[in-house]
Amino acid sequence: MAVHIDWRDDVAILLIDRVEARNALNAGVIADIGRALDRVASSEASALVIVGAGDRAFCAGADIKEIEGRTREEQHRAVLLGQSTFAKLDHLPMPSIAVIRGFALGGGLELAMACTFRIALPDAKMGLPEIKLGLIPGYGGTQRLPRLVGQARAAELILSGRTIDATEAERIGLVQAVVEGDDATAAGLAFAARFTAYGRSTGLLARQAIEAASTLPLAAGLDVEADLLAEAFVSTDAREGIAAFREKRVPQFNRRPVDA
Repeated sequence: MAVHIDWRDDVAILLIDRVEARNALNAGVIADIGRALDRVASSEASALVIVGAGDRAFCAGADIKEIEGRTREEQHRAVLLGQSTFAKLDHLPMPSIAVIRGFALGGGLELAMACTFRIALPDAKMGLPEIKLGLIPGYGGTQRLPRLVGQARAAELILSGRTIDATEAERIGLVQAVVEGDDATAAGLAFAARFTAYGRSTGLLARQAIEAASTLPLAAGLDVEADLLAEAFVSTDAREGIAAFREKRVPQFNRRPVDA
């Protein structure tokens, strides 16, 4: 298998390991990613970190050797599989963090954009170069990139197919931070530590409310926020958090799965 899951305390680490192909995506890798995400979703992990093996690439995109020669129908099925696999990241009960070292191109960048957060090492290079092959992004790039950087910036990057460095990616909001060092896993774990002290169910409610902001008019989004806050208010985490504040102690939140 080219995809492995490791655990560091309560953080899951998903490793894409096709160093010889710069961790490129083929049908087998995408299927392995899907199974790994299902495993993480049912675990007690408080965060997911995604990294690529080696020092050359997070993920260099689709395996061109595999897609060449497909029929229209075959390519359509493959695209739908990739989209549905990456969409699993939207529904994880914990935040996900893509740590980009080296190249994140095409489907590799689309995988990173499906995560909750993206951080980059200084050598990171990102882009959606599909137009140079007479193609367009197909694993969510045309939909997620405008939501992250705005429609005009997204159009410029997709229509030019150009590659940007970590500094520009941070400036336009494609990544949350550029972190020093050369250890992608350590960088991901350090970033994940910001979120792992809090209750998983509360974090999921907050992410649902934030997502509503990108899909609903303000009035409807406020209704969603009110409903989700009311749900959080009657949770054990809220009772614990308020009690800990009153008693001047560190709260002990429930970090088990939401349905536990």
